Amino acid sequence: MSDVTVMLAAVEQGEPNAAEELLKLVYDELRKLAAFRMSQQPPGQTLQPTALVHEAWLKLVGSATPTFNDRAHFFSAAAEAMRHILIDRARRKQTRRHGGDLERVPMGEFEVMSPLPDEQMLAVNEALDRFSLQYPAQAQVVKLRYFTGMTNEEIARLLKVSVSTVKNYWNFSRAWLFREIDGEPD
Repeated sequence: MSDVTVMLAAVEQGEPNAAEELLKLVYDELRKLAAFRMSQQPPGQTLQPTALVHEAWLKLVGSATPTFNDRAHFFSAAAEAMRHILIDRARRKQTRRHGGDLERVPMGEFEVMSPLPDEQMLAVNEALDRFSLQYPAQAQVVKLRYFTGMTNEEIARLLKVSVSTVKNYWNFSRAWLFREIDGEPD
């Protein structure tokens, strides 16, 4: 049993300082995942990887006594929390109050920053929600790879499947999602 799994059990049992110890164990890995995801965000993003980790941490252990089966379940939940945070921010940026569909023109360069990345992220999110209803295991691979930047090998270890299974799930998922987003019929 890994240190993370032991600490997850301690957090679930409500042991004092268990959440702090768990954070110390997983912080670097969560920070790496958040940094990768933030590197894929459009220019002008104000959310920093550290803030994304902290917001995800609050979602994971902040409200009630969390229950995680093991390390894989915890990191899957962390990936899902980061995904929801980024999707919520993308939605908020598209509201009229936050500029809506207006385009930003930097004064010095007079370049137009396209809102496409946020729209694309929202389209991927909606398609992924539909996909996960039919193919939950494959959707898990997409979430871990697309939203946290994990490699096939890391995902295989986390989900306890072979690397070739992860690659097959990824290829199938990409094809399904591209078809869904482009609106092509089956």
